[in-house]
Amino acid sequence: MDYVNPKQLVEEVVLLASKKVSLSVSDMLIRGALAGAFLGFATSLAVVVTAQGALPVVGAILFPVGFVMLALLGLELATGNFAMLPAGFAAGNVSFGKLARNWGWVYIGNLLGSLLYAALFYWSVTNFGHVSAGAVGDMLKSAAQKKTIGYMALGSSGWATAVVKGILCNWMVTVGAVLALVSRSTVGKVVAMWLPILTFFAQGFEHTIVNMFVIPVGMMFGAPVSIGNWLLWNQLPVTVGNIVAGAFLTGLALYSTYGEKATLPEDSTVTENDSSESEVMVRAAVTQ
Repeated sequence: MDYVNPKQLVEEVVLLASKKVSLSVSDMLIRGALAGAFLGFATSLAVVVTAQGALPVVGAILFPVGFVMLALLGLELATGNFAMLPAGFAAGNVSFGKLARNWGWVYIGNLLGSLLYAALFYWSVTNFGHVSAGAVGDMLKSAAQKKTIGYMALGSSGWATAVVKGILCNWMVTVGAVLALVSRSTVGKVVAMWLPILTFFAQGFEHTIVNMFVIPVGMMFGAPVSIGNWLLWNQLPVTVGNIVAGAFLTGLALYSTYGEKATLPEDSTVTENDSSESEVMVRAAVTQ
């Protein structure tokens, strides 16, 4: 059958979490950087089509392409790992130290990839700063200000709002990360992932990795936002919200109702070629 039921799904999440924490630092950085860049591509695509006159919902419909690409390639996205690794921790297969190690290195990798794409995108649309980016640049500049100065103007209420929007965002993003395992076919995976990712983006919630592209590139386009504004009024509260949603509302919530204490099979040694989500699915199909 193509469909993976919730109990089997949680078992595979636990197995995948164990593989993710065993990755080398270089793998986490490379896969994290690629994931950050792919989300940057998806975000700029949504902005470009909206700047051309399309309804914002069209951008939301297109945005999941980035998430689908990184998931199918087995790349590392910190926000997805905010759910998967706590499930592995609850199962006893992932230590807190390994969880923190993965979150930290993948987060750095996501940041590096996002910043790289931000610079490349800015240079491409402005001919290295010689021409105006027009509506695209204006939209990204405005977004960067709203995501930082807009919250700062509200003080503690703004900070709390960023946290709540981070929770609402990553609740859906982590559901998308988990649903990447709910089907054994590529088409099934794509459709399952697309739905929750579209849902978060269409409502303007806050995703810490997406913001690693949006705010820096907005600053490049002239948004009066300092690095301190970015980190204090967006990156920090949104990351907190993303962690809360991923860990408690998806990872631990699903494990508490569907999971069982489990140990890895004796032959589950992690290798370079078996750490992707797709291969976890194949392995599970063979062993059932």
